Amino acid sequence: MIQRLENKNPEVAALIRQVFQASYAVEAELLGALDFPPLRRPLSDFIEIGNVFFGFFEHGELAGVIEIIPDTAVTHIQSLVVHPANFRKGIGSALLTYVLKRCNSPVFTVETGAENGPATTLYRKFDFREILQYDTDHGVRKVRFEKRRASE
Repeated sequence: MIQRLENKNPEVAALIRQVFQASYAVEAELLGALDFPPLRRPLSDFIEIGNVFFGFFEHGELAGVIEIIPDTAVTHIQSLVVHPANFRKGIGSALLTYVLKRCNSPVFTVETGAENGPATTLYRKFDFREILQYDTDHGVRKVRFEKRRASE
């Protein structure tokens, strides 16, 4: 079940952060990153940010989260994380499908580490196209993907 998460609520924000921390620890390892800024994201950021969060619940537990910056022109997927206990269950695909159907913008963007095979495979499966690669100041090569809706 997917629902919007009230991240302004500190208890909900703490649950969101727990899933982020668990998922990003795995991603940092995948990328070989010794310094991975998403792991330093404080709880206050989840509470204060204006982004929109949707959560996937599995047996009453928060199993995955997608964070978006919605806009009429472009919806940016800021983060898509799944708790490692729930990897390979289709949760990332379900969250991505939900956002693609819910948001009406003609363009969607997302970034991930270039060496994050599971994420790049997921975005390509949904017809996202690579538009840019760049190196971060913390030593991670990133890739930006974009998906444009077909013209009606």
